[in-house]
Amino acid sequence: MGIIYRKNNAQPRIVQVKARHVNSLKFTVAAVLIVVMVLMTAIVRLSSQAAQQRQENSRLQSQIATLQGQIEKNDQDALLQSAAKEGQRSEAVSYLSAIQSKLKRINEFMSKRGLHGISFRKLNIDDKPKSETRLYAEFNNYLDRLVNTIAYTPMGYPRLSSFTSFFGSRGNPFDFGGHEFHPGIDFSGHKGDPVKCTASGRVVFAGRAGGYGNCVKIRHNNNIETWYGHLSKINVKEGERVTVGELIGKVGSTGRSTGPHLHYEIRKNGKPVNPKQYLSLNM
Repeated sequence: MGIIYRKNNAQPRIVQVKARHVNSLKFTVAAVLIVVMVLMTAIVRLSSQAAQQRQENSRLQSQIATLQGQIEKNDQDALLQSAAKEGQRSEAVSYLSAIQSKLKRINEFMSKRGLHGISFRKLNIDDKPKSETRLYAEFNNYLDRLVNTIAYTPMGYPRLSSFTSFFGSRGNPFDFGGHEFHPGIDFSGHKGDPVKCTASGRVVFAGRAGGYGNCVKIRHNNNIETWYGHLSKINVKEGERVTVGELIGKVGSTGRSTGPHLHYEIRKNGKPVNPKQYLSLNM
């Protein structure tokens, strides 16, 4: 095969190209065209598949979102129901804990006064249905009042010992054959033995008081006062607040006394009452 070739104004020349090279070039061009067509077909097919896949993914995501919404709603309802039940249980447990604490305080008050504690069955949240939480609340409120009453009401013994004299008429120890009114109870003891208050309150007097000798007077609720006479030592001051079972003085024989002992007196609205009715729990 010949190709005419001219350079500038020179005489034209003929370049010979072999036929086999031309055939080879045709084959190469054809092969390239085929590859391009195959690639274009593949690209179109992949684009179509990608579009379908996107549609499928979108549909699945929509279904998942719907299911997730339903699950979250169900979970939320379940959580709300569980929270409500747990809230009731938590409230009941809180009341029971407070109740147990108050029962323990009551028995501590009893012990400090020389009285036997009250036996309470241990309460358990599973003993009663959760619907009875209201009963726990009412019992808890009742114990609030009971603890306060027990704390501020004279009760029990200012010291543990035998009685040497009782409330009411008695023989006058300073006038043989005569009688006198004794406004309290006398407890035996030795000089220096501890004397403890039988209820919480405020000290309204601490000092010398005629025949009572060294005396401590404590005011409690409901216009009740407790008096402790013939003390050898006073451990509190006027105006001081004291708690049940606290040491307020020591046994002595000061004032009108025939020997070491404690004179214990309870006055209500200013008048002496028999302390015997306050020696035990009478609520």
